[in-house]
Amino acid sequence: MLRSETAASSERRAAALAGLRRYQQAPRPRRVLPPARFRKGAARLRDVGGDVTGPPVVFVPSLINPPFVLDLAPGRSLVRHVAARGFRAWLVDWGTPRPQDAGLDLAGHVADRLLPLLAKLDRPPILVGYCLGGTLALAAAALPGARCAGVATIAAPWHFAGYGEAARAEMTALWQRAEPAARAIGALPMEVLQAGFWRLDPARTIAKYEAFATMPDAQAATFVALEDWANAGAPLTYAAGADLFDALLSRDLPGRGEWQVGGHAVDPARLACPVAQFVSRTDRITPAATAADVGERHDLSLGHVGMVVGGRAQAMLYDPLTEWLVRLAGARGAKHLGSTT
Repeated sequence: MLRSETAASSERRAAALAGLRRYQQAPRPRRVLPPARFRKGAARLRDVGGDVTGPPVVFVPSLINPPFVLDLAPGRSLVRHVAARGFRAWLVDWGTPRPQDAGLDLAGHVADRLLPLLAKLDRPPILVGYCLGGTLALAAAALPGARCAGVATIAAPWHFAGYGEAARAEMTALWQRAEPAARAIGALPMEVLQAGFWRLDPARTIAKYEAFATMPDAQAATFVALEDWANAGAPLTYAAGADLFDALLSRDLPGRGEWQVGGHAVDPARLACPVAQFVSRTDRITPAATAADVGERHDLSLGHVGMVVGGRAQAMLYDPLTEWLVRLAGARGAKHLGSTT
C-alpha cells in the first residue's frame, strides 16, 4: 500500500517512513483501565465512576478495537465527561476470547455477555453504543424484557447495504481469503480487520504518517494514543467474524429485518425506550447511509474517530449527548444532573 500510494513521489514515501519510525519509537505512558466490577465470560463491566446514586449509563464499544477510545485521555474522554454530570458511568470491555468462545456469534455477545452484565446493575441503564457496539446496544434494547432505559448510538451501522456494492464485495473477498485460517484457529485476528479498514481509504492512511513526521510534540501524544488504539484489539471469535462479514456486511440481515438475537428478529423501530443517534456525515468507516431509521437523529460533520476524541468532540458530541441523557433521566425522575462535579 505504501509503495502504490507514493509511487509518484519518493519524497512522500520518505516522509511516510519517517512518520512511521517516529510512531514506533514514541514514548508511551502505562494505561490503566477502570476497575472491573462484574464479569461474564471474557467480558467485563468496568466502573468509570461518577455519582453512585446517579442514573447508570453503560458505554458499549465496538468488538473490533479496545474500549479505551471512549476514555482516551484527560479532556478526551466521553465516559468521564458524562460521569462528571451526575451519572454513574460504566464501560463494557469485551476482553480476549477464550478457545471455548469460538462459537460465540454477535447475537451471543448480546444475549450471553451484554445482557447478563446489564442485569447486575440495580436499575435499567441507558446504553450508549459506539460503532458496532451501537449495533449490539440496539439489539440488546430490542429484546423482550430487556432492562434498558434508553439507547444512544454513535456512528453505528444498521443498514449494511449503505456501504455500497463495491465496498461490500471487497470486504466479502477479504473474508473469503481469511475464513479458512480463522476457522482453523477459532478466531479472526484484528490484523485482518485492520487491513480492511486501510482499504477503505489507503490515501489517508499514508497521509497521516506523512503528517506525523513533522507534527508538533504537543499533538503527537494524542496521535500515538489513537494509533495504538486503532492498531490494537483482541481477535473476534470465529463465529462473530463470520456474522460480521456474512450476516451483516454481505447479506445485511439487520437492515432487512432478519437478524435474529435470542430467537427474536431485531427491529429498532419497535423499541419501547427512547433512542438517539449521532451520525457522521463524513464517516468512511460507518457511512451515514448505514444508520438505522429510528429515534432522534443528530448529524455531525466529524469523522468516525474525530467525533469521540477530536478537538470539536465536546461541542458536537459530548455536550449534545449529555443534554439528551439529562432530558431522558429527568423524564424518569432523576434530579441534580447536568452540572460539572
